[in-house]
Amino acid sequence: MLKEMFYTGMGAAAFLKEKVEEEMKKMEEKGKIKSEDAKCFLDTIEQKGKEEDAKIKDKMKTILKEVIDELGLATKDDLQKLKEDLQSKI
Repeated sequence: MLKEMFYTGMGAAAFLKEKVEEEMKKMEEKGKIKSEDAKCFLDTIEQKGKEEDAKIKDKMKTILKEVIDELGLATKDDLQKLKEDLQSKI
């Protein structure tokens, strides 16, 4: 479910980006905006998107860690420690 929500959000963001680029191109062709300004605007939007993507990934990691803790599931670190403990006793 989380995976589907993530892909839906990413798809929506990609769709929105395409639409904004199309509108900016139309405005540029009509002379309502300079190509330099359009490029600057699109670069700014792209940077904001990357920042939001990083925030979302960090939030997802935090949520998943909380779920793992609540369910009492073993992590890689837990398994590695157990493996080391078993090897030291052999």
